[in-house]
Amino acid sequence: MRTVRLRIRRQDGPGKPARWEEFDVPVAPGANVISCLQWICANPRTAEGRTTQPPVWDSACLEEVCGACTMVINGKVRQSCSCLIDEYAPNDGDVITLEPMSKFPVVRDLWVDRSRMFNELKRIEAWVPIDGTWDLGPGPRTTPDRQAMRYRISECMTCGCCLEACPQYLEDNNFVGANAIAQVRLFNEHETGASLKGDRLDALMGRGGINDCGNAQNCVKVCPKHIPLTEAIAAIGRAVTVHSINRFFTGR
Repeated sequence: MRTVRLRIRRQDGPGKPARWEEFDVPVAPGANVISCLQWICANPRTAEGRTTQPPVWDSACLEEVCGACTMVINGKVRQSCSCLIDEYAPNDGDVITLEPMSKFPVVRDLWVDRSRMFNELKRIEAWVPIDGTWDLGPGPRTTPDRQAMRYRISECMTCGCCLEACPQYLEDNNFVGANAIAQVRLFNEHETGASLKGDRLDALMGRGGINDCGNAQNCVKVCPKHIPLTEAIAAIGRAVTVHSINRFFTGR
């Protein structure tokens, strides 16, 4: 069993000063970042031999489905549950640096508050309105191609990787971000969800909507699910343009 050093950016709470602590962790083949953090929690002693508080992070499924364990690892945002030590630190004594995402408020250490992402999903009404329709019989049919397109977008786990990498997603603006725009396409392309299509496009016409996207395309590069985010943004951009023209001429 070899040893790697984890360099962790610590912060005791919102607005508290940040600091760095390092830990020497024994790792077995196949270990991931989460297992290393768990070892540190059981042995909260720094590389200098000082006893400290166990680090705090967020996680749930541990199989890259929930999106909760997103953090910045060696300068790149990704899921920590699928980050294998054998790939990031293959040699004895290698160093792995862990930081919280910078686009969300830090709750403590590596744990951030991602509420803004979920509020943006409310803003664009990211759901299918089916209340009261359970007794109306089968829903409208779809095509295999549309189903396949929607399925790829539906894999989004609201992890925040695309937002961390986006230069337009900032604390002091209202940009909804790539994931929310892609969700608009997902639900607008749904035969029943399309009943709210106009409301969703209206939301993206306002401040922080589709026009605030700078087309940096960082989002699609870091998405752990390889969702075609830029394709979805382009499609919704066209839809917003058509919608705005229709509203101009019809007044609706």
